[in-house]
Amino acid sequence: MAREDSIGRIYLIVKRLRSNYASFEEIRDYLGSVACYESSDYHISLRTFQRDCKLISKVYKIEIEYDPHVKGYRIISDNDSVLNQRMLEAYDIFNALNLAEQLSNHIHFEDRRPQGTENLYGILHAITNAKLIKFGYQKFWDDSPTNRCVEPYALKEFKNRWYILAKDRGDNRIKSFALDRLTDFEVANEEFSYPSNFNINQHYQSCFGIISPDGHQPEEVILSFDAHQGKYIKTLPLHHSQEVLVDNEEELVIKLQIYITFDFKMEILSYGDNVRVVKPQSFIDDIKQTYRNALKQYKTES
Repeated sequence: MAREDSIGRIYLIVKRLRSNYASFEEIRDYLGSVACYESSDYHISLRTFQRDCKLISKVYKIEIEYDPHVKGYRIISDNDSVLNQRMLEAYDIFNALNLAEQLSNHIHFEDRRPQGTENLYGILHAITNAKLIKFGYQKFWDDSPTNRCVEPYALKEFKNRWYILAKDRGDNRIKSFALDRLTDFEVANEEFSYPSNFNINQHYQSCFGIISPDGHQPEEVILSFDAHQGKYIKTLPLHHSQEVLVDNEEELVIKLQIYITFDFKMEILSYGDNVRVVKPQSFIDDIKQTYRNALKQYKTES
């Protein structure tokens, strides 16, 4: 059986059992129904299914066992990590892309430039082996790229763009570089000492976006959203520290413990008059001044 069919079959087994327990016959019928529109061969025997369950346990850390009480298989231990979610999500997108040519009138893709993902493998290799990487990097406001030599620490995704967090050998500062702006990428032979106290999750613990704090401390931010926008904020929190203070028919008030960076400010401005900053005063003043400056763009000459 083709490797692609095996990968797809494993994904579908996990997807089916996450919704509810099922007998082998129900799983087999489910695979058959999906295979009809994916043009794949998902036919399996009980022995193959049991082998798949062992592979799912090894790769995804998801334990599947037969439960005699319900006469079916169920997930008894589910590693529902971000990595697992993204791997399964990627397979959904892969299948959609395979169908895109047949369904060109029904799928509309965002018109955007490549994300620079062609360098992901090389960057991960450099991080894993603690090797320097070199590349040309062009900021939006620069006319030409500059050559960089950096110590790669981690990769980060933000708003559908990938960034590498690295220490620039030029000034020894930790910076983020967008992958879609890298040119002439190469992994150098020279190695570096990875800092034992660096952890990307801790680095971005109180951040929004990719801008790192520069000597400042996280602040308590309180925001008031109108009730309609509040529904979205509850289902897609702004930050993991989000705490609901008020939730009624008129407003949603939340509290965050976060660095007030340019990224965060732009996010708040994107909500327009659907949000009001309640605290801190310095952030209120900053938002007010931004709106005053924006209004000046629309004043007509007398």
